[in-house]
Amino acid sequence: MNSLLQAHLQPESTKVKPEPDNESSSQLKLASPTTPASEWDALREKLREQPHDTDLWNRLVDRAEESGDIDKIKQAYEAVLEKYPNTSSVQIAYLNHFLTNPTTFPYAESLFARFLRTSPSVDLWKFYIVYVRRVNSGPATRDIVRKAYEFALSHVGQDKDSGEIWSDYIAFLKSGEASTTWEEQQKMDALRKVYHRAVQIPLENVEVLWKELDAFEMGLNKITAKKFLQDLTPSHMTARTNLRELRKHLAPLFPPPPASNSTRPLLQLSKKPTFSNAERALVGSWRAYLKWEESNPLEIEDKGVLNARLQGVYRKAVVKMRFYPEIWYLAYIWTNGAGKQEEALGILKAGIEANPSSFLLNFAYAEHQESAKNNAEVHATYEKLVRVLSEELERIEAREAAANASFSSDNTDPSTSSKTEDNANANGKDTSIAQNGEAKDKEKEKEKPKSKELIDRKQEFGLVYIMYIRFALRTEGVDASRAAFLKARKEKWTPWEVFEAAALMEYHVAKRLDIASKVFILAHQRFPDEIDFVMRYLGFLMSVNDENNARALFERAVTNFTPDKARPLWDRWARYEYQYGSLEAAQKLEKRMSEIYPNDMTIKRFAQRHTYLNIDAIANRDLGLAMLNNSRNLGIGRTETLSFNSNSQPSSGMQSSQSQIIGGSGLAKRPPSPERSRRGDDQQRSGDYGPPHKKSRPMSPPPPPLRDRDRDRDRDRWEPPPPKGRRYGSPMYDRDRERERDRSPIRRPEKEREEPEKPPIPQVLSWFLGTLQPPTSFDGPKFRVDDLMQVFRNAVIPGNPRPRSPPPPPRNGMYLSEHLIRPPPDYGPYQGPSGRGGRRY
Repeated sequence: MNSLLQAHLQPESTKVKPEPDNESSSQLKLASPTTPASEWDALREKLREQPHDTDLWNRLVDRAEESGDIDKIKQAYEAVLEKYPNTSSVQIAYLNHFLTNPTTFPYAESLFARFLRTSPSVDLWKFYIVYVRRVNSGPATRDIVRKAYEFALSHVGQDKDSGEIWSDYIAFLKSGEASTTWEEQQKMDALRKVYHRAVQIPLENVEVLWKELDAFEMGLNKITAKKFLQDLTPSHMTARTNLRELRKHLAPLFPPPPASNSTRPLLQLSKKPTFSNAERALVGSWRAYLKWEESNPLEIEDKGVLNARLQGVYRKAVVKMRFYPEIWYLAYIWTNGAGKQEEALGILKAGIEANPSSFLLNFAYAEHQESAKNNAEVHATYEKLVRVLSEELERIEAREAAANASFSSDNTDPSTSSKTEDNANANGKDTSIAQNGEAKDKEKEKEKPKSKELIDRKQEFGLVYIMYIRFALRTEGVDASRAAFLKARKEKWTPWEVFEAAALMEYHVAKRLDIASKVFILAHQRFPDEIDFVMRYLGFLMSVNDENNARALFERAVTNFTPDKARPLWDRWARYEYQYGSLEAAQKLEKRMSEIYPNDMTIKRFAQRHTYLNIDAIANRDLGLAMLNNSRNLGIGRTETLSFNSNSQPSSGMQSSQSQIIGGSGLAKRPPSPERSRRGDDQQRSGDYGPPHKKSRPMSPPPPPLRDRDRDRDRDRWEPPPPKGRRYGSPMYDRDRERERDRSPIRRPEKEREEPEKPPIPQVLSWFLGTLQPPTSFDGPKFRVDDLMQVFRNAVIPGNPRPRSPPPPPRNGMYLSEHLIRPPPDYGPYQGPSGRGGRRY
């Protein structure tokens, strides 16, 4: 045991870690067995195809333990740890098999040597402490146990769950015998140091430890106890406060493990992410927790202690979230920022081993090696990533081919196909029919839409080669970049984006227009049916003033696509012709477009010829769209601009809207989009400066219609105030108003009573109004605005030095103030909306 502890205490560079024996190493690969097939063999075969199925791994371990064969047990656990290293539940279950018999203790010690240094698990360190105390039970070995405790606390002593180790260590120190006063004093000093360290850490039992420290110090010396406790109180209170925050952060990150049906605890293995809402929320919780830990809420001044705590936190994060590259990247960033570059590089390597197809980790590793001038390693990284992605693409293509084949076989009638073959053979036309069938199959294969997943993966595959070419260009020159591009050309999955990127690098960096043109020509031969590439190629030729080749490319390309698919090409070439060509060429092009797109309005193409950028004077002035937008500007909200500017490349919906505006006798309002219809008035109120209104509460009554409110406001303005004793909103007051209207010989027309059109509200005020809650969100009593404003106008504010002028005398039963007719003041209690009573204010 002395040799084990000394091995643990050696520096990392000088320590030689024991390796598993050759037998277990060979079994690590789950080699094919020579014995007849069994459930054990079937599970191993399934795990080759599904290496991340946690249920299969648990079943494999169960079958190994049920067999009682130590070789199978080693094989199963080593295989699990190869996929899930540093998983404490697997390590502890593995160690249990070698701690029952002293003859197997050496193998257990070799496992401890492999597992402990990089393990953030408190449970595994507890297991180690129990083993050390078990084999070192004599009084002469107390120093070994004490070093084991210190060794464990230096690794996981900052963990919230390590309070049990601290308590056991304190109990171990208390149990030591002291025969002299000096030894007793040494024992007390050691206890005080451990207590002082523990009560400043947010441990689960930190309050219990504080009470023990209080009793310990008071038992020694009450005078010095006050000083010690007073000095430690701020740090202890910080630890207790942060313990509550720590519990909130860790509760969703470490849920309790599920119950196990077997006698062995269930192996807690990470699962491959599907990036569901729950998993994205889990990643967000980890980010928040890691950021909180990095902010040093415990205010730890010792940088070494702080780094040890954060190192343990990140180690725990990458074990728990093994298949989330983002967590690995955050661990790498912090470790590299802490000055531990070698360890940071090791984190990236381990992350890539767990996630070999991760773009984030592979790109980060390539940049790290490029910064270190290790270009050979960067080449190897990109080539390995290309191989991994190629294998994934092959699997996706095989899966889709199998699905398409099964679908085709299900839809094929064998009797019909046999009859067709018999008729063809009878007529002697089997050869021609076969040839026609092959031609039709090729045509269908060409027209069949490709899987979106396959298209996206091909583009991502091309991105790796683009980064590879870019790296070679900036570090080793043009020749190295061309060599990388040559590798990309030989790949089956290389998309057109790689060719374009290589061509543009030749043009902008190497200043070789001839080579860039050759790359584009090569790409066009390989991707003649990619409309996006043809558009990019056409734009490149226009940008380098190669009009002849641009015109030739356009004429060739428009014949390869259907009119709907070729529409962007026609519009792009039309813009070029309108901008730089002659009038005759533009008119000739318009004639061709009118034959291909007969539904387009003639005035639309004419307006496109006379626009520049977003300036469309024909649409704004001659067709009245500016006036239409101005009328919309009178409300609160952002305006819509409808124009025939060809630069915007309008969609079919926009074209139909423009056709409605142009083709009609007058200006027709453009139909709103579904999204705009859903937003409704909220978007109009919010304007360009803020978010839309909040949603109203379900129980809030709807506001009165705008027309009714205007009518009420107008009635208040043109009718006399209520008689004495009548309150606004009361039934008597409403009845009196109805009588007065019936008696009045002059009824004001409805149109004349409408308020004049209000000037547009400035955008800043529109934004401010948009930040206010809508009336529907108010579920309390309803106030009449006119009554409330009248109360404010006639309110007597105490302490006003200026005497308040009396109100003007009534004229014809009405109070006049400037040009606004106001009702008389009402100082009675508020009776609720419509005078029906309610709470008093």
